[in-house]
Formats: sequence, structure tokens, C-alpha cells
Amino acid sequence: MKRIVVTGATGFIGRHCLPLLEEKEYEIHAFSSSSQPDFERSKIIWHKVDLFHQSRLKERIEDIRPSHLLHLAWYVEPGKWINSPKNYRWVQASLDLLLAFSECGGQRAVMAGSCAEYDWRYSYCIEGLTPMKPITVYGTCKNALQEMFGKLIDNMELSGAWGRIFFLYGPHEHPARLVSSVIQSLLANQPALCSHGYQIRDYLYVKDVADAFVALLESHIVGPVNIASGLPIALKEIVFKIAEKLDGKDLVRLGAINASIDEPALLVGDINRLSKKVAWQPKYSLDQGLEETINWWQHNQPINVNK
Repeated sequence: MKRIVVTGATGFIGRHCLPLLEEKEYEIHAFSSSSQPDFERSKIIWHKVDLFHQSRLKERIEDIRPSHLLHLAWYVEPGKWINSPKNYRWVQASLDLLLAFSECGGQRAVMAGSCAEYDWRYSYCIEGLTPMKPITVYGTCKNALQEMFGKLIDNMELSGAWGRIFFLYGPHEHPARLVSSVIQSLLANQPALCSHGYQIRDYLYVKDVADAFVALLESHIVGPVNIASGLPIALKEIVFKIAEKLDGKDLVRLGAINASIDEPALLVGDINRLSKKVAWQPKYSLDQGLEETINWWQHNQPINVNK
């Protein structure tokens, strides 16, 4: 039987991976920093695990002896994560996890990377071609871990892939993120404060992101793979799509927030490896993803809307 450890199992992406892994008949060992998840799945074995406690982490891996590893956990608190020194601790914790996994007979590991690893001056990002030149602590740490991960899997004769996530949205997203914040504001009949919106990005629905990670895990592809849609879209188009669905165009305030001076005008991922080598295609259009996200927020609207 395939036995997998999933870190970040209650997180934005992880919670959407679990039902897909169940369908693939994995024995799932879900790691979470909380004692109880805010949802339950009957076939999943939950573990409260501190990934920074090396000896206990190794003991837990030795007890489970997983054949597969899907490592999604990281520090991603909005407004703090991008240049937080906590990113450095996650590099070491991730290496400890990978070493324990390998030493206990692990066969296939997939870890979550980021488009923040790339040199954003190139705008169109291709694995193995676009230079790596991160400008943030987060991107630097992810890139350093990716390089060490590549060397380790070569030396350990371990199969491994690195999924570079671009931009995503969907149910359970942090309320301060773009799509979630616009939806919440319009549902509350309040102005949706946005930047100018001309930034062009590559957005993928979170359920498709999860599905892509599971497909990558099930494949034999090694090395970095962009997890993206490959479709450029201006942020203001996404905002107005949401506004149209909620009849709130008059509440959109483009230019009300200053855009970061470090933001590139265009950032899109090449998905040839994902579509051709992994043989994966998204299941959701942007309209479908936004409709599901709006429906989720309609049933999970917080008391206080973030401005």
C-alpha cells in the first residue's frame, strides 16, 4: 500500500489534496500543528507534529515509514511572510523532514516551491531556463531549499519533484488576499479597495493546484515543475469578474491602494512540463473557480470584513 505523509494538511492547499489522495487509495498520515483539524475525513490518520522538533519528527517518521511525502507546510502569514526571518527555520525543518523520510525508506517526495524563486525581470518563467534571482527572504529560502533538495535526491537515489506555485485563490484562502478581500467587501456592500489592477498575473484555482500536486506526486517527473495556468490575466479583470457576479461594479475602487514598487508588470508561468510531461490540465475555468469561491464565502462570511 502507498503510505503518505502530508504536511500542512489543514492549510489552503493541503486540505484540498486530502480527498484526491483518498481517491488514489493512499494510507494518509496528515501532519498539522493544531491538535484537531477544523474538518474530519474518516480514512485519514491525524498527527499533531512540530516540524521544528527534529528528534520527535524523526521518531514519528520512523513509526509511519511512509513511501511518499507531500510537503506543503511553510510560514505564510499575510503581511509578514515575505521577508520574515521565520523562513530560515523552515529551510532547516524541511531538510530534517526530507532526511528522516529518506532514511526510513521513502521513495517519492514532492515539495512546494514558489514563483518567488525566479528573476521577475524576465516576466515569463520557464523551468531550467529563466534565472533564479529571488528578491525576498521567502523566495531566497525556497530557492535554497530547492537546490539542496535537488542534490539530496540525487545522492539518496530518491525520486523527487518541486512544484513552483504561482498565484492561486479559492475557498479557505486568507481573507486579506485579493480575491477573498474583494468578495468579502462586495458581499458586505462595502467598497472593494484595490490597486490600479494593471498587473498581469497567472492565477489557478486552489482545487486545480491541489490536483496538479497529486498528479505530480503520482508521476515520475523529477525537478522543478511550474504549478500555474499559463494564462495571463490583469488583476482588474479578475476584480470586475467578481463584481459582475455580485452586482457590485459601482463598489470597485481601482487605484485606492498603492501598488508595490517591486511588483513586476507581468508574471506568468510556462506550463509545458506540467501539461506535457505530467499530462495534467486544469478542471476549472476562472469563472467556475470564482463562482465556487463566492459561494463558499457566502456561507463563511466573517463578522468583520477586512478593509
